[in-house]
Amino acid sequence: MAYIGNIPAVQYASFSKQTLTADSSTVAFTLDNAVANENELEVFVNNVRQEPGSGKAYTASGTTLTMSAAPTTGDSFYVIFQGKATQTVTAPSGSVGLSQLSATGTKDATTFLRGDNTFASAGGTNTPAFQAILSSDQSIAHNTTTTILFDSEVFDTDSAYDPATGKFQPQTAGKYYIYTILRNEGTGTYEVNTRITKNGSDVVGDNVTDNEGNASSVAFTTVDLNGSSDYVIVTIYQPSGVAKNILGSATDRTYFGGYKIIE
Repeated sequence: MAYIGNIPAVQYASFSKQTLTADSSTVAFTLDNAVANENELEVFVNNVRQEPGSGKAYTASGTTLTMSAAPTTGDSFYVIFQGKATQTVTAPSGSVGLSQLSATGTKDATTFLRGDNTFASAGGTNTPAFQAILSSDQSIAHNTTTTILFDSEVFDTDSAYDPATGKFQPQTAGKYYIYTILRNEGTGTYEVNTRITKNGSDVVGDNVTDNEGNASSVAFTTVDLNGSSDYVIVTIYQPSGVAKNILGSATDRTYFGGYKIIE
């Protein structure tokens, strides 16, 4: 019957070798690998191959080799395991490509092959990432928690930020660094309470009491997002008694951003 399957790799095959120490008295030696019988071994004394079998030069079973006569001290004495071949095939240089690796990603001068068989940028990738600004002033009512709608994106790598709702909702699970700065407009003494919230619950915030107007409140934190429904927004609350403004129209006044941390 014809052979079915891949052609066996028979080239560049070597057999395991064990060197034994002769002392002119020992006839039983312990083998590194178990054998069924002496026919699975080639025994050499001073590079002369010995004849296997009962009544011959040696017998073997399991991990015991028994010589019919003790080899002399100083003899070159070794065995070759015929039943234990080790492949030493070396693939030619440049012969392994993406199709052999089944690697994903882009192979170029800036990427490396990871243990999960994907190409990634050196140092990892801090995406999804975004930053958005407030393009014009936003009015903040008295005694009302208001979501800041950063309506102009500076960048948004994965389209994870929605200017209409002010939500950053990445679809990639991980730990994120989130930050915001709000430039407050007003006169007299008043207080503003800025918060970064996750799914409607406060994560971190900053209280600012402004005596002169145009003070800034800053908040930043790290937060775990699950990559599906989790989102973060920025809210503000002010109990001044009248409406106040958050200043927009400049990137250094009011902005909101975040990125995935390399773990």
